Amino acid sequence: MPSRTPKLSDLPPIDDDSECINVVIETSRDSRTKLAYDPERGAFVVRLVLPQGMNFPFDFGFIPSTLADDGDPLDVLLLMDEPVPAGTIVPSRLIGVIEAVQTEKDGTKDTNDRLIAVAATHELFSDVDQLSDVPSSVTDQIEHFFISYNEQHGKRFEPKGHHGRKRAENLLAKGRRAYKRSKKRK
Repeated sequence: MPSRTPKLSDLPPIDDDSECINVVIETSRDSRTKLAYDPERGAFVVRLVLPQGMNFPFDFGFIPSTLADDGDPLDVLLLMDEPVPAGTIVPSRLIGVIEAVQTEKDGTKDTNDRLIAVAATHELFSDVDQLSDVPSSVTDQIEHFFISYNEQHGKRFEPKGHHGRKRAENLLAKGRRAYKRSKKRK
């Protein structure tokens, strides 16, 4: 019997050879179509199409084998030179996090942080080690995108702070522990 290929959501979060995190791209930079990986189907599903003139500022995806407070894998916005298609695994370096609270239409609030990473082979941001190394105009645009993106869906996205690589790595470790606990319960 052939061995079964693991789901993208169950791949290792860290590549042992390079010590980079694995980022699975769900939505490519400049795309208006928000895709989401459905692990049950093993496929990408269209979640929504953004209005004309609004698109993702960078590639957006998740770190496999992690679980965030909202029940999904940890979200990552990936800074790199060229967009890549959905389903691509990009070895990356964490540089920081934009911590945020998201208020749903019904008023419930969840932590919904956005980890920020740089592709390991990226030239434009190759000298970036911390989120503070990214021009503030770029982080402002990222925040504005997520605020506008959520407003389009009757939600509110409230950035609470920017933090560096250490805080992002702590959130990654927490997300890995939560994922392992969820697997033990099944």
